[in-house]
Amino acid sequence: MKLKPVAEALSKQGLAPAIILTGQHPLAPEEWGLNRTPVLHLGCPGEEDPDSHVRKVTAALVPWLGDPPPLLVVQGDTSSALGAALAGFMAGVPVAHVEAGLRTHDPSQPWPEEGYRIAVDAQADLLFAPTDHAAKNIAREGAPGEIHVTGNTGIDALLARVAMLPMPRPKDRSLSKILVTCHRRESWGDGLTEIASALVTLASDPKVHIDFVLHPNPNVANRMADLLDRRSNIVLRKPCSHAALIGLMREADIILSDSGGIQEEAPALGVPLLVLRDKTERPEGLETGNMRLVGTAAENILSETRLLLSDPATLAAMAKPAFPYGDGHAAPRIAAVIAQWLAKRSELTQRPATGRSA
Repeated sequence: MKLKPVAEALSKQGLAPAIILTGQHPLAPEEWGLNRTPVLHLGCPGEEDPDSHVRKVTAALVPWLGDPPPLLVVQGDTSSALGAALAGFMAGVPVAHVEAGLRTHDPSQPWPEEGYRIAVDAQADLLFAPTDHAAKNIAREGAPGEIHVTGNTGIDALLARVAMLPMPRPKDRSLSKILVTCHRRESWGDGLTEIASALVTLASDPKVHIDFVLHPNPNVANRMADLLDRRSNIVLRKPCSHAALIGLMREADIILSDSGGIQEEAPALGVPLLVLRDKTERPEGLETGNMRLVGTAAENILSETRLLLSDPATLAAMAKPAFPYGDGHAAPRIAAVIAQWLAKRSELTQRPATGRSA
């Protein structure tokens, strides 16, 4: 989702991107309008042990880099991103990191993502930071790569998708609609139980309707289905498309989520967000007032949600659209930098050596 705008922008620069699908998630290029783009399938499905998945992605990709591309672009902090970046480092292929510099400064929150993104940033040649805050994180760490502040391509993808969707239906003011997603590993176990307990209590109010989107990971989906099933005003929804999720977000009065992507999208859509985490690598949404950290303790979730439900002024203040993560033009900026960087690199490699002959 976040690299589609980059691929399209690179094509407009006259460059010819190819897509590498690791297999961590079931993805089809045609679903994203990229069916004409060359695709390499590595066949490395996601695993419970993310470090094992990193190693398998690296091992699968290295042989394909024997005929090296001029640049390998990775995005974010997944095991796919680190595995691919490590393959590039090993093969001597320059690496660009999209969404660089995000930090909580706590290796356990989120785990393993905090460590993965630091490892990529430490060796990448091009570092595309979504915000000034992220760029400062990289600079403080002394990473040697070029740092460029571009905005987040997730906002590019969001605005492009919204432009294709019909206008949202008028909200039913007799109901308070809450959308919930959660999947972070640090919440597995007691965290999920606490979240479910808060939702069950909220759902005891007949004026509250909760849409809970189950995560594709069965460890999360099965646990939450067991805890929330058969509640009349809690609807358990199967994992859905980006377009469908945006539709649910626009219909919601409040979102409860631990998703990084939703932390970027909710402010732009003007939907108040309570973040089911203790720390965030996206503090810009806190600064604009569009989101609040509530953690996973049932008591905190209940008190913060009830506050918003009972205080229309506070809810309205959080519902003002804001764009702390970019203006929707991150991908063209990234593509322009890549084109210039590749041209300069080509010029340097083709320049004849100078010096006196013997």
